[in-house]
Order: sequence, then structure tokens, then C-alpha cells
Amino acid sequence: MRYFDLAVIVLYLIGITWFGSRFKESQKSLRDYFLGGRNTPWWAIGFSIVSAETSTLTVIGTPALSYYGNFGFLQVVLGYLLARIFISTLFLPHYFRGELFTAYELMERRFGPRLRKLTAGTFLLLRALAEGVRVFAISIVVSIILGTGEVASIVLIVCLTLFYTFEGGMTAVIWTDVVQMVLYVGGAIVSLFVILGKIPGGWPEVWQAADTAGKLHIFDFHFAWTMEFFKQPYSFWAGFLGGCFLTTASHGTEQLMVQRLLSARNERESRLALFSSWIVILFQFTLFLVIGLILWVYYGNTGQVPPKPADRIYPQFIWNSLPVGVAGLVIAAILAAAMSNLSAALNALASTTIMDFYRVMRPGRQESSYLRLAKWATVAWGGVLFVIGLLARSVSSVLEAGLGIASILYGALLGVFLLGVLTKNVRERAAMIGMTAGLAVNLYIKFATPVAWTWYVLIGTIVTAGTALIASWILREKSIGTTA
Repeated sequence: MRYFDLAVIVLYLIGITWFGSRFKESQKSLRDYFLGGRNTPWWAIGFSIVSAETSTLTVIGTPALSYYGNFGFLQVVLGYLLARIFISTLFLPHYFRGELFTAYELMERRFGPRLRKLTAGTFLLLRALAEGVRVFAISIVVSIILGTGEVASIVLIVCLTLFYTFEGGMTAVIWTDVVQMVLYVGGAIVSLFVILGKIPGGWPEVWQAADTAGKLHIFDFHFAWTMEFFKQPYSFWAGFLGGCFLTTASHGTEQLMVQRLLSARNERESRLALFSSWIVILFQFTLFLVIGLILWVYYGNTGQVPPKPADRIYPQFIWNSLPVGVAGLVIAAILAAAMSNLSAALNALASTTIMDFYRVMRPGRQESSYLRLAKWATVAWGGVLFVIGLLARSVSSVLEAGLGIASILYGALLGVFLLGVLTKNVRERAAMIGMTAGLAVNLYIKFATPVAWTWYVLIGTIVTAGTALIASWILREKSIGTTA
């Protein structure tokens, strides 16, 4: 047991919880609790977007991708940039007309209250399942530190995150995101140089070995109308298009991200936060892929057998091989990523529950009543995520499992949002039919075909939009015939 490293981790947990709870006094309204008062600087929101986009899945899952593969995942990241162009052009102008608390209020404004509840309910399901996998990822790190998968340790992380999210609302979420992002990126940089120092030839040896083995390969432009092609998640077409549609859906329609964009002072600062976050994301994913590459060379040189499953390679090396103190710092950084994403999810789930469901069903109550219920909704969702995390312990790759679960539902959400901003004739009933069809098709593809997860959002979006347009035409024709 490495007590000094444990002390570093404990001090971090205490410190970040104390820091987040200090924002309690500023939470006087729903605008404060869910939007941070809309006075947060754009650069802090940009860092918060990165933290919400990142999680323990990214920190421990990305090095495993380059360890066993290559840099093909960066094709997905390039799609993230195109998505940000679409979001800033299509969605942001609509979100900043009036004061919205959730993305799904836009659906009511365009279609009606039933579709608002359907899209909001889809988000609650999506985020609960995907975040549950991320909560499980915490247990991988905890089991390495303590030599056991003790549930009590996961409870501790969830409870500490829940405490400062409960007290400080969105303001606490954003500013703890900033601190935690700096910590886990800094920890990754430190670990990179420490691991590199264990390779006698240094970076030139890593580069030569990786180049010889083809592990520096990024782009795969091969295309074919075969099932084998659609089974590959990291071809250029699957990665770039998949990354574009995935991020357009996650950042443009999911409350977890839209809530941050709505917290900006105005549309211009929201756009600045969105694009600056991509620069950090590109650096961050490249950093973790390089770490996986260096670990591949290290294990190859030493002849050691890497730990199984693949998600354990990076955190287990940190704990067993990094100097005392440094190991504790980097593990604390990984836990920072987990807490950052968890706090964001808790606040987003609570805001959707109160604003899109409870407040609609119980209008006219005092704002203090809604605020109190919002805090208890945060607690309730903390319990839900913990339970789902326990049920998710059978997944093989936590990164791909989390992205895969989200992608099943993102297609339907993105399809109906695009109908909302790009069409005028499609009505609520047709949109709901389209969304149901998109969800059904993606569920079938997930469980009955070998198609890779990177195609799910694209397919779901096309099916949702196409079915809704057809349904709108049929319903309109039927109405005209009846009237005649």
C-alpha cells in the first residue's frame, strides 16, 4: 500500500469537494443553479465542455486504442470540428432566442409539448445509461489502487461529486471542471515523460518502432459496399462522418452540452467556447494516443505481459511504475476526469427532470420550491447512476461501450432537431413517428448486426428525418382528402 500516493489522492478529493461547495451562496434561482447566472467567461465554458466531453473512459480507454491499434481514432476527432461548424450555424441562433433552460424547450416551441417530453425522456435514458458505464470505469481505477473492486470506494467518489454539485449547481460544475481538466491533462503530460524516460532510446526509438509497425497510421480511405467495411469503426468515412454526427448530436441536442452553451453570456461567447474546446480536445486525444504508443514500446522492450483487459494498461502502469507522489497525482487526475463528467451529468439530468417534466406538470409554484426539488433530483439521479454503474461491470471496452450506448439514441435526437430547424411543414405527430423509427432501427442494428458504433448516429438521423418527412406527407394527404 503506497500511503503517500493515497494521501495525495485523499487531499485532492477533499480539496475539490471543498472548492465546489464554496459556490453554494450564489445559488439563489433556477437561472443560477442550471445556467450559472449566465455570466461565466467563454474560456471557462470551453474547458468545461472539454471536461464534459472527456471522462475516465477517455483517460483509460484511449491509450488502449493506440496500444492495440493505431492513431485511426483521430479521424473521429476531425469529425468533431465539422460538427461544431454545423452547431454554431444551425442550433446556436435558435438557443439564444429568448432564455432557454434546456435544449428540449426548443422542441416544444417548434413542434409541441409531447415531442418536448419525448426528446427530454430520451436524453434522460441516454445519459443515465452512458454515465452509468462511466461510473463503472471508476471501479477499474479504484480496484488497481486498493487491489479490490470495493463498491464502497465508488460510493465515496459518487457522494463527494454529488455533494458539491448539490450545493454549487452549474457554477460549481463549470469551475471544478476547469480545475480538474488542468489536473488530468497535466497529469497525463507528466506520466508521458516518465514513461518515455524508461525507454533507453527515448522518443526516436518509439517513433522508429511505431513507424515500422504501422502504428502511426491515421487515415484509411478504403471504401466498399460490404458488411466488412461497415464493421470497421475507424475508417476515414466511419470515423469522420461518425465523429461529425456524434458530436452534432451530443453538443447540439443533448442537455449535458447544450446547458454549457446556454450558460455563456451571449451567442458569440458560446461559439468561442465551442470552437476553442475542439483545439483542446484534439491535443488531449493525441496526448493519450501517444501515451498508449509509448506503453506499447515499453512492454515490447521489457517483455512484460500487459494487464487485461486493455482498459487497465495505463492506470495499472501508473500505479505500479511511476515514482511515489507522481503516481498519486496522476491517479487523482484520472479521478478528476470521472468527477468532472459525473457532476456535469447530475446537473443536466436534474435540469431536464425539473424544467421539462415537473415544472410543466406543476406550473405556477414559487421558484424556491423548484430550486429545492432540483437539488433533490440531483441526489436521486446520483443513486440511479450508481446502480447502473454496478450493472455495467461486464463491458469489455469502457470507451467504446459508452460511445456505443450514446450513439444508439443520438441519431433519433439529432434527426428530430434537424427537422425542427430546417423544415417548416413537419408537425409533431410526424416527428414523433420519425423519432420512434430511428430508435427502433438503431436498436436492431446494435443487437442484430455487426455494424460498428460509428455508423449509428448517421443511420439513426437519416431514418428519423426520412420517416418523419414521409409521415408528414402521408398525414397531410390524408387530411386534405378527408376535408375534400
